[in-house]
Amino acid sequence: MHAHHFPRITREEAAALSVERAPWLQVAPDGKTGDIMRADKPFRPVYDALWDPQARLAEMDAQGVDIQITCATPIMFGYEFTPEKVLPWAQRMNDLALEFCAAAPKRLVALAQVPLQDIDAACREASRAKATGHHGVQIGNHLGDRDLDDEGLVTFLQHCANEGIPLLVHPWDMMGGNRMKQWMLPWLVAMPAETQLGILSLILSGAFERIPESLKICFAHGGGSFAFMLGRVDNAWKHRDIIRKDCPRLPSEYVKRFYVDSAVFDPGALRLLADVMGTDRIMLGSDYPFPLGEQSIGKLVAEQPGFSDADKRAIYADNAVEFFGLQALVR
Repeated sequence: MHAHHFPRITREEAAALSVERAPWLQVAPDGKTGDIMRADKPFRPVYDALWDPQARLAEMDAQGVDIQITCATPIMFGYEFTPEKVLPWAQRMNDLALEFCAAAPKRLVALAQVPLQDIDAACREASRAKATGHHGVQIGNHLGDRDLDDEGLVTFLQHCANEGIPLLVHPWDMMGGNRMKQWMLPWLVAMPAETQLGILSLILSGAFERIPESLKICFAHGGGSFAFMLGRVDNAWKHRDIIRKDCPRLPSEYVKRFYVDSAVFDPGALRLLADVMGTDRIMLGSDYPFPLGEQSIGKLVAEQPGFSDADKRAIYADNAVEFFGLQALVR
């Protein structure tokens, strides 16, 4: 339930959003490889499973994946642009996502994107996307300096709770600046921190107290560093009143308000995640088809000592079927 796509966006189509900053796809003459581009600058090398549904289905068959939930590559969010430009962009990207999934509608499921810089427009587009066939929405974990406890973003979360729209929260635009200038440190250090920040902003601000419990929200990459650092957060809540001032309950009591995926890449990390969250709150995620994703999808769960067959079924499928409302696809 955590995989990405990137449509064959032309440079001209991207220019309608921004000539210099909007992403587009440059496919090599072989048709099998390419680059996500910004203007003339390559952003990331990619291959055909990112944009070609038939190539993806062949790899799903090889991996033994029956159904995959796919969402935008985060560079497509467009949060930096003006609302009047990014709304039609988001609508176009959502329509292209449905076209991608139409190649195998019982196997490929889309999540939408929304223009979070305009909360009213984001709410409308989330509802439109649900009506047109999306099974949820992917959002970034922040909007500039506004974290998920921002009142506007809380309003969006409340809307999704009331409308039954599941959410996947994905880190993007990572913190760190020039201190993380090489070795992919933004992805290795800042990305887990961004995810933990998103979770804690909802817990410590008291936002979860204002959002209906009907909200279905999942954080990518195993919730980042949250599970490992939760003991530190609980300890701080117990001994510092400034931590407790907006958060009426022990932070660890909120773990049943959200889900995480399984993309943690290490048996010890997955064991800790299951201890903290419970196997009923973990869904199979791979970050496919990128090199930092799980290359043998589901292997970590399959080989996890101590997981029962029921635990594995829950993570492989049952939790996601319930979370995203996929019952009609698995009958």
